[in-house]
Amino acid sequence: MGAEIRSFRDLVVWQKAMILVELVYAITKQFPVDERYALTSQLKRASVSVPSNIAEGYGRQSTVDYIRFLKVAQGSLYELGTQLELACHLEFVSADEMKEALELCAEIEKMLVALVAKLRARKDG
Repeated sequence: MGAEIRSFRDLVVWQKAMILVELVYAITKQFPVDERYALTSQLKRASVSVPSNIAEGYGRQSTVDYIRFLKVAQGSLYELGTQLELACHLEFVSADEMKEALELCAEIEKMLVALVAKLRARKDG
């Protein structure tokens, strides 16, 4: 049986999302200075949105609200993936770094989909 979840911090998906934020911040450190308020800022905001929405949804008193925030987190992953690909096309990030970040995005997405399914089954059951 899995460990008891007492806080959003106990959710593995939140923990992985925090690692993704750290990765994005590390990647964007090497971007050109003139991108600080453009793509760099967008990447950071999208990455921070993922664990933030997981946490906010967890704190809601409604399963429907929780699911909605998890879906927003999922949308932020798609936004982040698009921005990472753009950064690679612009040669701000290497293909290997992009691949590592996109693989983590995919892993988090699968976890979010599974969590939403679990919440829906509990809500409907």
